[in-house]
Amino acid sequence: MRTQVCIIGGGPSGLLLGQLLHQAGIATVILERQTRDHVLARIRAGVLEWGSVETLRRAGVGTRMDTQGHVHTGTTLAARNRGFRIDFAATTGKQVMVWGQTEVTADLYAARDATGAPTIHGASDVGLHGLDTDAPFVTYRLGDTEHRIDCDHIAGCDGFHGPSRKAIPASVLREYERVYPFGWLGVLSRTPPVADELIYANHERGFALCSMRNAMLSRYYIQCPVDDPLDKWTDNAFWDELRRRIPSDAADTLVTGPSIEKSIAPLRSFVAEPMRWGRLYLVGDAAHIVPPTGAKGLNLAIGDVHYLSDALIRHYHDRDDGGLDGYSATALARVWKAERFSWSLTTLLHRFPGQSPFEQRMQEAELDWLEGSLAAQTALAENYVGLPY
Repeated sequence: MRTQVCIIGGGPSGLLLGQLLHQAGIATVILERQTRDHVLARIRAGVLEWGSVETLRRAGVGTRMDTQGHVHTGTTLAARNRGFRIDFAATTGKQVMVWGQTEVTADLYAARDATGAPTIHGASDVGLHGLDTDAPFVTYRLGDTEHRIDCDHIAGCDGFHGPSRKAIPASVLREYERVYPFGWLGVLSRTPPVADELIYANHERGFALCSMRNAMLSRYYIQCPVDDPLDKWTDNAFWDELRRRIPSDAADTLVTGPSIEKSIAPLRSFVAEPMRWGRLYLVGDAAHIVPPTGAKGLNLAIGDVHYLSDALIRHYHDRDDGGLDGYSATALARVWKAERFSWSLTTLLHRFPGQSPFEQRMQEAELDWLEGSLAAQTALAENYVGLPY
């Protein structure tokens, strides 16, 4: 098989890149290790920066998002069971959209189906070859049969554990990582959200987050040891602990119900450099991971897709390779700023092992300063709604 761009990974970043390139008349093949049902079952982030919203609209997949998504113009930060609101619209003139990654992926699959472009599921033993030549190719297996795709370029949209990043020589690749000493216990419930906007809560017992997917689907998190057994956290134990950590007015109105999904996720900050080697370009989690505090993971992937799609379109339409040559440096400049924001917010809101009462009061003092400083709120809001591309 021959194509112009082989995309490894059929999650939202790979599908979005394929859609934008198809609109520009550039042929793609997407390889995905999992089944389509598995990809669509993943529970992930639900907050989109406005730049991500505009990119999805440009890709022609914004109709359901615009009619069913929820626009948020602010968020609440809390400490000692009392919250205050940061107004995104007033400080930045922008807003965010709550629209789950599962829904984004479903819209992108529908768009891919409409194009008829190939998406190959169940591809195992994916290998990347000839990356430092003018004739790269990808091999993979379907069942017992090995297949080959010849291409001009390869986009590694295959996540943290995929083969793309590992194909860059160790002598070239530099990796930076911070693993956090706690996890997030997340619960999904068919209950009305406790608030119209997200609540991020600092508490001496640990962090908590109240978020939503829609008017009758809520997503809640509490900080816990990453190695806690999941069966320790009954629904009642979770709801009781959440109430202890969030603002009192929210705790008083919290509607609880049976969990329909419950899991503990580890937190890490990770960046790989460079994001380009030869004809390979890393996108999204293949190159960087952020803790979910601040909702930057999917948004960073969409930013990468924005840069790479524009660069490939310039390459094919204008014979201009400036975007491809500068892809890694351009994407990483934005990635590191988002990493800083996510790291900073995680450090501010979570309780770390061995944290002293003094350190807890310093977190509370910084949140108190944020509440009274328009300049500080503006800086936080600018990062939350998304830095410009």
